[in-house]
Amino acid sequence: MARKKKRAGSAKRKSIFLWLVLVVVLVAAGFAALQPATESVYRQLYPRTYREYVERYSREYQVDRDLVYAVAKVESNFDPNAVSHADARGVMQMTEDAFEWVQYRMGDESGVSYEDIFDPEVSIQYGTYMLHLLLEETGDEKLAICSYHAGMGNVNSWLLQEEYSKDGKTLDKIPYSDTEWYYNKVSETKKIYRKLYS
Repeated sequence: MARKKKRAGSAKRKSIFLWLVLVVVLVAAGFAALQPATESVYRQLYPRTYREYVERYSREYQVDRDLVYAVAKVESNFDPNAVSHADARGVMQMTEDAFEWVQYRMGDESGVSYEDIFDPEVSIQYGTYMLHLLLEETGDEKLAICSYHAGMGNVNSWLLQEEYSKDGKTLDKIPYSDTEWYYNKVSETKKIYRKLYS
């Protein structure tokens, strides 16, 4: 009698275990089946808009293309007509001062003016070159992204303050909450682009 009870208990445990295994397999299969749909949705949310320009200028100026896509996505969501409260314009949201600084550093004498910043190609070319300059000047992607948002003068000032930078070369803390949000958002968006398209 005791043996029968043991066998019945053992059979019941095996049955429960097999059901659990089956449920786990079915749930995993369901997630696997949803993966392509999820990826498709993400690609719609994170498109490679203006791909021809991003690919060309990121290659030409040696800037990570996923960083360019991320900046364009966060800055304007690829809207060529975007204008910020600070009067930054276009896909890459450049102010007139930033545009003129980049134009001078590029040595661009093509006759392009700030009025052309609403042209997606001009905006992406100049924005990508600005990222190139900032990466070259700072030698650090985090500093370059923060400089793109808050200006290099502010970032250099933060590096001189021990509460924000212990070594004067890296930012331990970003004092502007909007710049901190911007840096985190661009970094996260860059990772998503890399995962989706690499």
